[in-house]
Amino acid sequence: MARLFGTDGVRGLANAELTPELAMALAASAARVLAAHDRSHRPVAVVGRDPRASGEMLEAAVVAGLTSAGADVRRVGVLPTPAVAYLVGALEADLGVMISASHNPMPDNGIKLFAAGGHKLPDGIEDEIEAGLSADAVRPTGAGVGRVTDVEDALDRYAAHLVDATPHPLAGLKVVVDCANGASSAAAPEIYRRAGAEVVALFAEPDGVNINEHCGSNHPEKLRKAVVEHGADLGIAHDGDADRCVAVDSAGELVDGDQIMAVLALALAEAGELTKDTLVATVMSNLGLHLAMKAHSINVVTTAVGDRYVLEELRASGFALGGEQSGHVVLPAHATTGDGLLTALRLMSRMAETGKSLADLAAVMNRLPQVLVNVPVADKAAVADSSEVRTAVGEVEAELGEEGRVLLRPSGTEQLVRVMVEAPAVATAQAAADRLAGIVSAVS
Repeated sequence: MARLFGTDGVRGLANAELTPELAMALAASAARVLAAHDRSHRPVAVVGRDPRASGEMLEAAVVAGLTSAGADVRRVGVLPTPAVAYLVGALEADLGVMISASHNPMPDNGIKLFAAGGHKLPDGIEDEIEAGLSADAVRPTGAGVGRVTDVEDALDRYAAHLVDATPHPLAGLKVVVDCANGASSAAAPEIYRRAGAEVVALFAEPDGVNINEHCGSNHPEKLRKAVVEHGADLGIAHDGDADRCVAVDSAGELVDGDQIMAVLALALAEAGELTKDTLVATVMSNLGLHLAMKAHSINVVTTAVGDRYVLEELRASGFALGGEQSGHVVLPAHATTGDGLLTALRLMSRMAETGKSLADLAAVMNRLPQVLVNVPVADKAAVADSSEVRTAVGEVEAELGEEGRVLLRPSGTEQLVRVMVEAPAVATAQAAADRLAGIVSAVS
């Protein structure tokens, strides 16, 4: 039987794969497992969600599961995933539950769990929770049943935390923010204004079905146009749950997570805050990031793809910055998980501090052409075991030499194999990626 938890929690088609029954059982099992690890008090859980239509249904199921297992619930409503993680710590809760499928299409939803302090659960705890789904459990009755409280000042608490983590006021900066009609629709414009920026908000009117629809960090085209039209200094695009962001400079050019990390790494190094002069990135990071950091005597440690693996390395080694090209950036001094709003604030703060444009700051890194092809497959394991695929990859690597690289990896959340090729020229990378994608498709 396949493991229920993927690289970013549990996801599926809401009300078909991720049913209310499963959500309730997961929540109850999570409450029991975490309570078993600390029997000193009644467990408390923070529950938040993004605005997609199925969120209310799944929130009700999650709250029912938690309270049926004896946990008290602090319900925070529609907020970004990193806000829920922060509030787990701020409210001294034992567990956090975020109901979101992030950048996935609206019909999907997901459940992401946080342990005490707002940290993502380790694999071992997830395995215990999954095993608990089939276990018989004694349910509390009477006063033992959990109670539910709405946290009315949840957004204010999160906003105050982020503004406090912004080193320089943003007065004089004009930013266009694309909220993806998602969890940041209320939070991002409000928080950026509190930090001093002039804000133009796009796609900040969620109706339950328009989340991620031709907008957000996966679809920055309209943001790029709006930044130029409004004469803004930059644009910021979040995904559905705002645990990441990408940026756009004043000319409408995209600045991805690798470039953002390069800018922030130099800022932290200059301030003496880049622990061990090291940045944590994933195997999908652009070769240009590695070359730029090497030029500034900054080490790059690589992990598997997924912000959880970046987080694990950051926690294990005590590093101060890590992230992914997709815009998941983690600053452990201020957050326990990727936080798109915090990332954007720190990027804008660097602009305000230096007086430089985003284009000038991002120029520290020369991004090599990178082509990514997502190949739908029936069997991801068959691709991994294919000698034909391995031979083809070896041939392409030999052709590229030290001027490029190839990476094939299965998606952790979808039936896809991602084929990534970097090369000095786009045409070279595209041809190699298409060739490999065809072979992957044929063997699966």
